[in-house]
Amino acid sequence: MPVRHSRITSQGQVSVPAAVRQRLGVGPGAVLEWEEHGDGFVVRRAGRSSTAEIHAALFGTGPPPRGKLPDIKAGIRAYVRRRHARS
Repeated sequence: MPVRHSRITSQGQVSVPAAVRQRLGVGPGAVLEWEEHGDGFVVRRAGRSSTAEIHAALFGTGPPPRGKLPDIKAGIRAYVRRRHARS
């Protein structure tokens, strides 16, 4: 994908180019995440959790405890609610 450009308005708003919106699968009302990496930023559609993030949320750093499926599902729901809670 070639480099795309955006302009920032006086109110701090940014227009996302159509090709980028299509590639991300976002539209009006979508939420984007901005994550700092070195001297730049990575922008991605919010709501995607990696399996490593889910594992860390459920089990921490140690080996996973033996659990029953309802307990694991409850842990996933709690993690997603915390991550996407509106402040």
